[in-house]
Amino acid sequence: MTILSHFDHPVDDAQHAFRRILKALSEPGVLVSLPHSMGWQPLTPAATSILLTLADQETPLYLEAPLNSDSVQQNLRFHTGAPLVASSSDSSFALFSNAITEKQIANCPVGSELSPEHSATVIVQVDSLHQGVPLRLHGPGIEHRRTVAPQLPTSVLNYLLNRPAAFPAGVDFLLTCGENLMAIPRTTYVEVC
Repeated sequence: MTILSHFDHPVDDAQHAFRRILKALSEPGVLVSLPHSMGWQPLTPAATSILLTLADQETPLYLEAPLNSDSVQQNLRFHTGAPLVASSSDSSFALFSNAITEKQIANCPVGSELSPEHSATVIVQVDSLHQGVPLRLHGPGIEHRRTVAPQLPTSVLNYLLNRPAAFPAGVDFLLTCGENLMAIPRTTYVEVC
C-alpha cells in the first residue's frame, strides 16, 4: 500500500478547506481554491481536498470506475475511513469524471421533502470552470444574479436546467478543476443566458 500525501498542515489546511467549501456552497458560482496542491491521481487537487475534508466513517462514498483506483481507495480508507459503496444510490458523496451520464445522476439519492438530508453531494471533475455555456444563477447566496460559464457535461447541464426533483429534494453539485471549486447547490436556479 502506498500512502499518498494528505494536507501539508492537516488541522489548519482541513479547517481552511472546510471554510472555502462552505463559501462555495453559500455563494453559488463563486470560484474558490482548495489547499491540496497535488491531488491523488486521477483525482484533481480540489476533489482530493473535498474528500479529505468532508468524507468520514459515516459518509458512504461512490467513486466512478475511471477514478476508482486501488491507490485512491486505500488512501481514502486510511485518511478518512469513508466506506466505499458499489452503487451511487447508496452514497452520501459521489465522485464522477466529466463523462458523467444522466443515468448516473438519476441514480444518486435526492432525499425527500421530509428528509432532504438523505440526498447525495455530487462531485464532478470538469475540464474547465470557464468558457462553457453562459449560465445565469439566482437564489440564496446571490444578491441579484451571477453569470458563470463552467464547461459542464450535457447531463449535468440538463439536470440543472430541469431539476427533476422538487425542492427541497435534489442533489448539490461540487464542480472541480485543478485546485478550483465551484458549487451549484439545489437551492440555486439555473438558466442559460
